[in-house]
Amino acid sequence: MIILIAIIILGLLFDYINGFHDAANSIATIVSTKVLTPFQAVLWAAFFNFVAFFISKYLIGDFGIANTVSKTVYQQYITLPIILAGVIAAIIWNLFTWWRGIPSSSSHTLIGGFAGSAIMANGWQAIHSAIILKIAAFIFLAPFIGMLIALILSYIVLYACRRVSHLRAEVWFKRLQLVSSALFSTGHGLNDSQKVMGIIAAAMIAAHPLGIGMGVETIDDVPDWVAFACFVAISIGTMSGGWRIVKTMGSKITKVTPFEGVVAETAGAITLYITEYLKIPVSTTHTIAGSIVGVGASKRLSAVRWGITKNLMVAWVLTIPVSGLLGAGIYLICSLFL
Repeated sequence: MIILIAIIILGLLFDYINGFHDAANSIATIVSTKVLTPFQAVLWAAFFNFVAFFISKYLIGDFGIANTVSKTVYQQYITLPIILAGVIAAIIWNLFTWWRGIPSSSSHTLIGGFAGSAIMANGWQAIHSAIILKIAAFIFLAPFIGMLIALILSYIVLYACRRVSHLRAEVWFKRLQLVSSALFSTGHGLNDSQKVMGIIAAAMIAAHPLGIGMGVETIDDVPDWVAFACFVAISIGTMSGGWRIVKTMGSKITKVTPFEGVVAETAGAITLYITEYLKIPVSTTHTIAGSIVGVGASKRLSAVRWGITKNLMVAWVLTIPVSGLLGAGIYLICSLFL
C-alpha cells in the first residue's frame, strides 16, 4: 500500500514538473511576441490544460493515450517497484533537462524510465516492443508533421493576407495568438496528463492481485479522481513557469513574430489532435519545435538556426535510452530495499 501511495504522489509530482518543464511549449511564442506577459501567459495555458480534462472525459469519452502508456510493459511483468523506479528516473531526467534548459520530452522520459526498469527486472521480453517502436517513431514523425503543417499553413496564410497592410495584419495575428495558444495548451493537456494517468493506472492494476486497497482490474476501473488529479497537477505546474526553456523555444530556433506564432501553435495543435485520435503519446516539445522550424523555413532556410535544432534532436534521441538506463539503475537500488 505504501509503495502504491508513493507512486501516486511521485506520479503527480512528475506531472507537476512536466507542467513547468513543458510550459514553454504553450507560451514561448506568445511571450516572445509580447502578446501576453509571462505571468498572463502561464495562467492562460494552465486554464486550457485543465479544460482538456473535460474534453477527454465528456467529449472524447475515454483516455486512449493513458491506455497506450499503461501497456508499454506487458501486464504480467508489471510490479510496483518497477513502476516506482521508472517514475523516479523520469523525475531525475526531467529536472536535469529543465536545469540545463534542454526542451526534451517528458513523455519519452516517463516511458523510457518505465521500460528500463522493467527490462532490468525481467529482460527484454517484458516490454511491448510494438508500442515502444511506435512511440519512438514519433520522436521523428511528430516534429516532421508539425513542420510540414506549419510550412503549408504559412503559405496559405501569407497568400490570404497578401493585400492586407502589415500593421493591420500584425494586430490580427496578435489577437489570433490567444486562440492558437489556447488550442495548443488544450492539446498539451490532452496528451501529457494522460501519460501519468497511464502509469498510475498500471500501478493500480499491479496492486489488484496483491489485494491492496485502490487496486483495479482494468484501466476502465480507474476512479475519476486519478484523471482529475493528473490534469490539475499539470495545470499547476504550467502556472509555475519554466523560463529557461521558454528562451530556447521562443527565440533561439528562429525569430518569431505574431504571424509565425499563430502558425506554429496552430500547426502544433493540429498535430497533437491527430495523435490524440491515434492514441499515440507524443512530445509536445518535439511538436512545437518542428512547427517553429517549419515557420522559419517558409521564409528561407537560413532563417532557422540549424545548429540549435541539431542539438535539440540529439537530446530527443538520447531521452529514451538515458532515462531507460536511469530506470534500470534505480530499480537495482530499489530491489535492495523492497
